[in-house]
Amino acid sequence: MNIITISREFGSGGRELGKRMADVLGWDYYDREIIETVANEEGLDANYVQAVLERHEWWTVPISFHQSFTVSTAPNTDLLVKEKEVIERIADSGRNCIIVGRNADYFLRRFAPFRIFVCADREAKIRRCRERAADPASITDKEIERQIKRIDKGRAATRELMAGDRWGCRSCYHMIVNTTDWEIKALAPAVAELAKRFFAQESRQE
Repeated sequence: MNIITISREFGSGGRELGKRMADVLGWDYYDREIIETVANEEGLDANYVQAVLERHEWWTVPISFHQSFTVSTAPNTDLLVKEKEVIERIADSGRNCIIVGRNADYFLRRFAPFRIFVCADREAKIRRCRERAADPASITDKEIERQIKRIDKGRAATRELMAGDRWGCRSCYHMIVNTTDWEIKALAPAVAELAKRFFAQESRQE
């Protein structure tokens, strides 16, 4: 069983890269599906769960989540714990898969996943966000940039809370993919091939 995890800057195309790689490899793909499972099992609305996890309401609460993985007095950390449990169940199923976000690379380190971090320059991220906006004309570049910074700040804070290390740190990943000058559709097969070679190498070393 092989697992690829993809961490990504907002607007870098990491989600699309993961989905296209899953299509190329014929593997299972998990992203929002994790949120939906958490919501179903907790009896909550999926949009609510996603909003809570992305608001990062635990930023200023002094807890040691990465050491104990227990629910503290911080608001909504129970959803973080549940998210971790769902991710671990996915890995325990034994199927090849790609998981986007959710700090899966840290939670599943005992499974030795191929860990990817996706980034892009400012202009590329703004352009990609605008292309995917419901009404591109209604939002300015500055507003998009503020959104990117807000979401990435949240991801960094949650990473520190969960794992005790720095989000985007080069030593935490096998591969850093800069999508700035790439069409994701063209890039996905190349990254998928590199991942296959990584797992083949790991198999030979066992």
